[in-house]
Amino acid sequence: MEQLWKDMEALGLNLYDMALITEECEGHHCFQPASNCHNGYSVTKAFIVTAIGLLFDDGLLRPENRLCDFLPVPEGRWREVTLHHLLTHTTGVEKGFLDIDVEDVRAWQTEEYLDLAFAQPLPYAPGTHGQYSDGAFYLLSRVVSAVAGETADALLARRVLRPMNFGETAWSRCPKGHPIGATGLYSQAQDVVKLGWLYLNGGVYEGQRLLSEEWTKLVVDNHYEFNPMVGGWIGKGGMYGQRVAFHPVWRAAVAWHGFSKEDVMPAIVNVLNRHLEKRNEHA
Repeated sequence: MEQLWKDMEALGLNLYDMALITEECEGHHCFQPASNCHNGYSVTKAFIVTAIGLLFDDGLLRPENRLCDFLPVPEGRWREVTLHHLLTHTTGVEKGFLDIDVEDVRAWQTEEYLDLAFAQPLPYAPGTHGQYSDGAFYLLSRVVSAVAGETADALLARRVLRPMNFGETAWSRCPKGHPIGATGLYSQAQDVVKLGWLYLNGGVYEGQRLLSEEWTKLVVDNHYEFNPMVGGWIGKGGMYGQRVAFHPVWRAAVAWHGFSKEDVMPAIVNVLNRHLEKRNEHA
């Protein structure tokens, strides 16, 4: 992988770290002096999707379940919202909410973020209008807490992160101690890439089944945060260019952290696909 990292560095992008896993090998590279862990921003949502998947596999919830089955939801359209609506950002809100990366949380006049969420009007019937919102994934985080009896990060650590040998991680939380869910997972690329590898392999990691194949297929088919990307990759991006993705044809997973206000995915994919195609030719 030495040449791969050299070619990535030659792109001149403001990357912090990157990791790649293939059938034959895996590697991790730091591009510059930086902190050990980095904010994945919205890549965090892919981990909350996984926490929901664990409870799906346990038979405790399904995407068609209504939010009010698990949380104290006020009267009105919020009672029509399902987990599928939250997972696909189709709750019916007109604008995003609960975005701690953009808004000043010190201005929020309550420690109960559920109150902030349910104060949002739903001018559209759930399922009829798409509006990306971090608030949807905070609500999913709260669903995990309500159903599992432990927070989403605790559930994930016990059943996914520790079995995949994750190193240091940290989560941004609300005043009540629940992970924000939509952002704020601090980790290393060499760990985040394992999530891509898990979904690529239908829920199996190094011979151990951690998620059902049914759930991983539901995620990809319904675009539960894992979306088709340039160059045949499927994955989830985060603000300022974070990424976790997998390639079904090349049988590879990749993750990186960095800071850029431009879309760095096409340039990185061009280098990745060139190297992976050469690898397949020599296989």
